[in-house]
Amino acid sequence: MSDQGVDERAAVRAFRERAGLPGLIDVHTHFMPDRVLRKVWAYFDSAGPLVGRVWPITYRHAEDERVALLRGFGVRAFTSMVYPHKPGMAEWLNGWAAGFAARTPDCLRTATFFPEPDAEAYVREAVSGGARVFKAHVQVGGYDPNDPLLDPVWGLLAEAGVPVVTHCGSGPVPGRFTGPGPVRALMARHPRLRLVVAHLGMPEYTDFLALAEKYTSMRLDTTMAFTDFSTELAPFPGGGDALARLADLGDRVLLGTDFPNIPHPYVHQLEALERLGLGEHWLRAVCYGNAAALFSVDGAAGVPGGDGGLTGP
Repeated sequence: MSDQGVDERAAVRAFRERAGLPGLIDVHTHFMPDRVLRKVWAYFDSAGPLVGRVWPITYRHAEDERVALLRGFGVRAFTSMVYPHKPGMAEWLNGWAAGFAARTPDCLRTATFFPEPDAEAYVREAVSGGARVFKAHVQVGGYDPNDPLLDPVWGLLAEAGVPVVTHCGSGPVPGRFTGPGPVRALMARHPRLRLVVAHLGMPEYTDFLALAEKYTSMRLDTTMAFTDFSTELAPFPGGGDALARLADLGDRVLLGTDFPNIPHPYVHQLEALERLGLGEHWLRAVCYGNAAALFSVDGAAGVPGGDGGLTGP
């Protein structure tokens, strides 16, 4: 491990020690087939229209090195958020993600879908095969979550109780079907759906807070919220009651980071949450306890090669 990696590991461990955390659970990390991930990185490099600005990739490393970094940070469980941008892609991505989870036991097996005629069949197969979380990227996919082709998918996932991490807010660039409106309609039809709103719904924070307050099955993930990079363009509302509402929802907020596709060190996301001043209980729940309960992660289990405890180099 490089000196930078050692320093980062120490910084994350120091955060965990301050918060009294046995480890971290990150529900929003990206592992994809290599050629797909390289295309994603190239898109970020070009500041493509769905990104809208220069977006450096901090952890542009080989897959095994990225896994080792998360384990070194004490991340006990993470995801492989895959997502299609066109028909005929999701089932193939699900096959790759199943293989990744099989060789990476600390990865929560992840799957995805797209509005297409065979979506229900391959989602059912993924659930039967052990998928523990799904990813729905409304912005990149450019689809309406209320597309009739997806109605049986949402019903199946609601019935199975499998969480779906959904990029549905209008950041960093609005999409045709982003924003609270489509999600409001979706939850009205599937109120038991365990929908995890990525990025706290950035920039429509308060709208998604209201939806989470209405539907107790909903969660929010913290991905890139409160970081310097995001605050520059989409600051969380200040001077009102939004932060108090986020504190009150503390049992349904989950740590997410967007690793490795982030323009800052991993620890910056953690410190950005810490500096909100919502207390150690809130921080422990968000960074570990809530996801451990949602995904039935054994709090006593370590990970291969990790340092989930509070001691060690």
